Amino acid sequence: MEVEFGFRRERSDLFGFIGRPVARVTVIHRRRRVPQLFYVDSGADVTLIPKSVGDLLGLTLASPKQIQEVRGIGEQGVPIVIRRLQLQVGSKIFSARVAWALLEEVPLLLGRLDCFRLFEITFHKDQATVFKW
Repeated sequence: MEVEFGFRRERSDLFGFIGRPVARVTVIHRRRRVPQLFYVDSGADVTLIPKSVGDLLGLTLASPKQIQEVRGIGEQGVPIVIRRLQLQVGSKIFSARVAWALLEEVPLLLGRLDCFRLFEITFHKDQATVFKW
């Protein structure tokens, strides 16, 4: 089976308009389902969701000891809590570790851990991302 997502055209301060690879992913926790458009990011170790998506799913912080920090391209770290959630891409539902950011200023990223091993992901000519399983 496969599902294809067109690139999303966005404005870049450096390059004008550019196509970015995205995928419609539904995040599932208990009986709550939150569909979102994620950047497909082969450079991201883990899938990342902002605080508001975790709040919609009913995620809670049991202890401050759960808080960890991840860093991306910049120097500033992002406080996160790792949760095991269900993700759905097309008709495929799977369990994945997801970094729930405790702040809002992060993009939705579909990262490699627990996701990329399940799919053959192809970026077609800067126009579409195809997931095969």
